[in-house]
Amino acid sequence: MESDMIVEGRMIGKSRPLFPDWSVPLPPEWTQSDAGVPLKDLIVSIVLAEVDAFRARREERRLTRVLTASQIAEGAARGKVDSGGREVDEPGVDDPQQAVGVALQAFDDGLYYVFVDDEHRQNLSDIVPVKPGTRVTFLRLVALAGG
Repeated sequence: MESDMIVEGRMIGKSRPLFPDWSVPLPPEWTQSDAGVPLKDLIVSIVLAEVDAFRARREERRLTRVLTASQIAEGAARGKVDSGGREVDEPGVDDPQQAVGVALQAFDDGLYYVFVDDEHRQNLSDIVPVKPGTRVTFLRLVALAGG
């Protein structure tokens, strides 16, 4: 976690986060320079890391696992005991560049805001300082009915 940035997701009007905070390793070239990186590169890095993590989770669900008694008890407490072993076909992650394109287009369309260490970043060309522990917040906006 020393050389990671923290990613969080929020939505206007909701007190609970969209997903649990997670960390993304900083590329080594980012930690060796104080110059900062363009916001576009930061978003691309986060999207590609999440696509990789999604693929790993999908692969893990394909494997059948033997569960311990405590894992079964934890699953029962959550309402679902899952030992995997099923084929999962979820679209949208076979092409990481498509995921990047969708994320950048959504930013351009104003569907979400990005805050880097609580500072709102409005342009993909903005140079943002990135260091271990940097917090990147994606704030999803909600369209008004009839708007």
